[in-house]
Amino acid sequence: MNKEKYGTFFAIVAAIISGFSIPLNKMFIVNLDPSVFTALRSLLIGIVFFLIASYSAKFNFKKFKKVSWKYLIAIAVVGGSFAFLLFFSGLSLTTSGRAAFLQKTMPLYITVLAFVFLKEKIPKKYLYALLLMFIGTLAIYFSQINISALWSNPSLGDALIIGATFLWAVENIIARKSMTKGENNFVVSFARMFFGGIIIFAVVLLIGSYNALLGLSAQQMINIGISTIILFAYVFFWYWSIKMINVSKASAFLLLSPAISLLLGAIFMGEPIPIPELIGCALIVIGSYFLSSVKSETNYV
Repeated sequence: MNKEKYGTFFAIVAAIISGFSIPLNKMFIVNLDPSVFTALRSLLIGIVFFLIASYSAKFNFKKFKKVSWKYLIAIAVVGGSFAFLLFFSGLSLTTSGRAAFLQKTMPLYITVLAFVFLKEKIPKKYLYALLLMFIGTLAIYFSQINISALWSNPSLGDALIIGATFLWAVENIIARKSMTKGENNFVVSFARMFFGGIIIFAVVLLIGSYNALLGLSAQQMINIGISTIILFAYVFFWYWSIKMINVSKASAFLLLSPAISLLLGAIFMGEPIPIPELIGCALIVIGSYFLSSVKSETNYV
């Protein structure tokens, strides 16, 4: 019961942090090369998680390998690097609204993958809650994009965003699998961020974006530092949550993030919330309330 309670709480905290990060990163990433921005943050966070994992293991590095390194490297390659590269490539070819909505479909992929590969139970109560939250998400983005155009007039950018989202879903399945096998969540976080950052950094050097790295101003470094702290907090709570509860349940809580972003914009920036988006926020909150009572179980005998 404690694992369920704390895992649920950590997933909600991760969603709240994600909701904060959306408007903040819009300010921080201005005039920054996205690949440089991502690589620096990942490497810095990876180093911090290495120190935390080392302390947690009492500096006995043999404890770092409770699962095969293939799991940890796969997490870094699939979710820590390739997904980001696809996402930023897609973002340059489609609108931010379409990208944001498509990225929010990740819980749907995770639910199917978790059912098939992790044997997680998907009770009807979970499906009703997820459906309610997804309808709320549709209501929020309905005023920003023509959702029917996603299917009738898709773009290459949309396809790349969907590919990135699917890779992040796969990464979360691998991460959950490695933690059910006994791997420390801090080690998983370290592998994902550090090795993923190295891969992105290598891409930065290959495509010649190192000039953007060398030309970072003091203000840009401060912005990267603040954004890094936010991302660290998100990764910290997210991976701890999926260590404790089903990844399908944890991922559904991430649908809280657009509602949180809207409410923050209204409270601190005086931005209006249209009635459809307000209804969407209400549906997401109601769905998350029902979701919180779903137990994390598997179909393993």
